[in-house]
Amino acid sequence: MKPSESSVSQPQLLRSLGFFTMVMLIVGGVIGSGIFRKPGVMAAELGSPSWLLAVWLIAGVITLFGALTNAEVAAAIPKTGGQFIFFERMYGSFPAFLYGWSMFSVVQCGSIAALAYVFAEYTEQFIHLPQGPQGMAEWTLPIPLIGSITPLKDLGVKGLAAVLIFGLTTANLYGVRFGGWIQSLTTIAKLSAMVALVALVVGSGTWQMDNLTTDSTTIAPSGMLWWLAMAAALQGAFWAYDGWNNASFVAGEVIEPQRTLPRSLFIGIMLVTCAYMLLNVAYCAVLSIDEMATSKLVASDVAQKCISGGGRFIAAAVMLSTFGAANATILASARIYYAMAERGVFPNMFAKVHTRYCTPSASLWIQCVWSIALLFSGSFDALTDMLIFVTWIFYTAGAIGLFVLRWREPDLPRAYRVPIYPWIPLAFISFASVFLVLTLWNDISNFASSQAQGQPAALNCGMGTLLVLAGTPIYFLCRNRKKERP
Repeated sequence: MKPSESSVSQPQLLRSLGFFTMVMLIVGGVIGSGIFRKPGVMAAELGSPSWLLAVWLIAGVITLFGALTNAEVAAAIPKTGGQFIFFERMYGSFPAFLYGWSMFSVVQCGSIAALAYVFAEYTEQFIHLPQGPQGMAEWTLPIPLIGSITPLKDLGVKGLAAVLIFGLTTANLYGVRFGGWIQSLTTIAKLSAMVALVALVVGSGTWQMDNLTTDSTTIAPSGMLWWLAMAAALQGAFWAYDGWNNASFVAGEVIEPQRTLPRSLFIGIMLVTCAYMLLNVAYCAVLSIDEMATSKLVASDVAQKCISGGGRFIAAAVMLSTFGAANATILASARIYYAMAERGVFPNMFAKVHTRYCTPSASLWIQCVWSIALLFSGSFDALTDMLIFVTWIFYTAGAIGLFVLRWREPDLPRAYRVPIYPWIPLAFISFASVFLVLTLWNDISNFASSQAQGQPAALNCGMGTLLVLAGTPIYFLCRNRKKERP
């Protein structure tokens, strides 16, 4: 068969995503489990409601700076695959592959696993999920140079999460428009639930303004410990804001991408930041910082304090929220691996498009399998800490790449340019670099402390980096096969 005939017969992805759906994809992909799950962990690090609120605002502003920077490149190069395509233009084939491989091996599949895990975790508010025998749950698997993981811990929760990942993958097989419809519906529902929680707090009269300014009586980090606490808290906040770049992954299926992508990114991140600030004020007003620090499920505890049975209402809202976020991540992420295979740096099977529904079917299913494997690799917090470090390495590289493109391709048509250039991208790069250094330092300190106490531990930054580098042989194998083709 001639190449031209092959290209004609090969089904293609379709442009069918409009502005509203893209805003819903961004908002729905960002708002997942973090805003409901992470405030308690962050409060335990900071011990101050003022600094807790400041961290959420700082993370929102920095995320907006990153989104505005990314939007210029996305509007100029509106192709399916997003930052993989951008990195190829900025840095070349191999760095682009490392980005795409990291999305598959750690970041996006790890996000899917973590979101599904929290969905299943909140399900236990309604039904008891069976667990394995005690000995099975405590079994650890040592990984040289990294640490130990407990794959069979919380077996019932992980089992339900695996079912969710499989079900959403199946749903997204039936077309990007169908997946977008699911996304819009769940995003509207989750925003409504968040507004309802704030209204419940205001109407209940259980809030106390003094909680917003009263620090913890037991948690007071100072000196270098304060900086490490800030880094740890920012990890939690950035996990909650993560997913904003999902829009670029589906750029090749967006209607009028040069106009739609920048507008949807700006409006989407602004909506998320406002929602997060309102919810955190509500949390801090109802619970003292010490109560938040000991709470595993902050939103449920707040709702339960406001009204009897409120905890179950919030549990349902969290399930809905994580359901929508997992759907957005599954929908968008498979397009990265599809683009990689199209460029000849990933196995050919990832480029297979469903003949009827025009979706990247092989990428969706392989993503499903690996996400479930990551699900059993560790706990929710270990997954999020591992993927946030890797994600921010590439966020930083992407912002630097904006300068590379402006210098290398000054005549590239740019329908949108980042405002206040170069200060917004420079601010993002500077902050991200400091954040990465503090995150690495904090992770090494926690690992050394756990090892000294004889507790199982994993070096999350090391595990994430190892998974990224592990893909190198795949790149050279695929490139060699591409050269050998006639």
